[in-house]
Amino acid sequence: MGERSEPIRVGVVGVGRGQTFARQAESAGMQLVALCDTWEAKLQEVAKSYGVVAYTDYDRFLEHDMDAVVLANYFHEHAPFAIKALEAGMHVMSECAACSTLAEGVALCRAVEASGKIYMFAENYPYTAFNQEMARLYRAGEIGRVLYAEGEYNHPGSFEWSMGISPGLRHWRNNIPTTYYCTHAMAPLMVITDTMPVRVNGFASPLPEDSAKKRLWRRCDKGGLIIAVMDNGAVFKLLQGGLPGHSIFYRLHGESGLMETGRGPGYWGPGSVRVVHDEWDLKPGQVTEKVYYPQFPEWAKGATGAGHGGGDFFTNHYFAEAIRSGEQPYLDVYRGVAMSVIGILAWKSVLDNGNSYAVPDFGSEASRCAYENDHWRPMDLDDPNAPPISSRGKVREVIPEHLEEARRIWREMGYTGDEM
Repeated sequence: MGERSEPIRVGVVGVGRGQTFARQAESAGMQLVALCDTWEAKLQEVAKSYGVVAYTDYDRFLEHDMDAVVLANYFHEHAPFAIKALEAGMHVMSECAACSTLAEGVALCRAVEASGKIYMFAENYPYTAFNQEMARLYRAGEIGRVLYAEGEYNHPGSFEWSMGISPGLRHWRNNIPTTYYCTHAMAPLMVITDTMPVRVNGFASPLPEDSAKKRLWRRCDKGGLIIAVMDNGAVFKLLQGGLPGHSIFYRLHGESGLMETGRGPGYWGPGSVRVVHDEWDLKPGQVTEKVYYPQFPEWAKGATGAGHGGGDFFTNHYFAEAIRSGEQPYLDVYRGVAMSVIGILAWKSVLDNGNSYAVPDFGSEASRCAYENDHWRPMDLDDPNAPPISSRGKVREVIPEHLEEARRIWREMGYTGDEM
């Protein structure tokens, strides 16, 4: 891919992401130089293993000699951290979500514009081999313009597994409305079709009130459905949550064909792409149906062993490429904020009987300024008057025996935070 200059020096917020980044940084011409986390014992352990400097104070971390910051802190805390890093002169790659309120989305877009720095939204699901292949097909006109599409990120897990990745009552996974984690469902569809959402409706699938399902959440919902109208008039249906039966799936119906990923066992399914054309709609060289298994290009063979179906390789690659070129990546702040706020607006819709909500154009100051004071935030755990995180409103508190089991799991993994 051409010669590189000195490595891009990167600091990572979040020890888990720091470990992943360190293993893959070299392939993108980047180098991990600092880590920041509030879990001090784990932080020191990981920092020592990679020979980097550890910080528990974010402001001091930003004083470290580095070029860029990767944010993998709590899901609902990315925007303030990103804005501070941009103001400190750092390039930023932020994990999902870009913001937790519409006001944060406005402030983040303005901060990127004012800084002149690169901002990349680290949504990795568009970069699996099968999603990249569908993007190639779509741009080649294989199915014509999209009319309808589906994206699914339904990721159930055992109670033990869930508690192992969400230590503490205040952990974001234990307090998130079920429409919020929507970018894994939406991002591949947006990237494939180069469209943006303009309006959404939201719905939730709650557990029965007498369900004995083991849980810690102060909410009752297992699935969230978003219906999004896109800027070309197409309708996208997004499913996210933890309903039984794991499902990562994408389907697109165009004017003259259908393409979709394969369903089957495993996290990603078989990794196949299915392309379908009606007999009366065939063009020269097309067949009515074919199924095949796309691979990564030769230059990206390092993606084969990377996390999230190869996606972590590509987010690092495109972030480094953007920094070196000085041009914003495709997954820029406007796309990142748009696909993040549809989860917020869909939750407003859930609590408003499924009514429709407009999605601002965050690239337009005239459109976004109307939302600069919109601080609506169900995940404000310190505000007793915050909107509910359950479709049934305020639900019963944590079940004592479930909480005790969760605390046992947290102790065994070495977590002793105040919010246990």
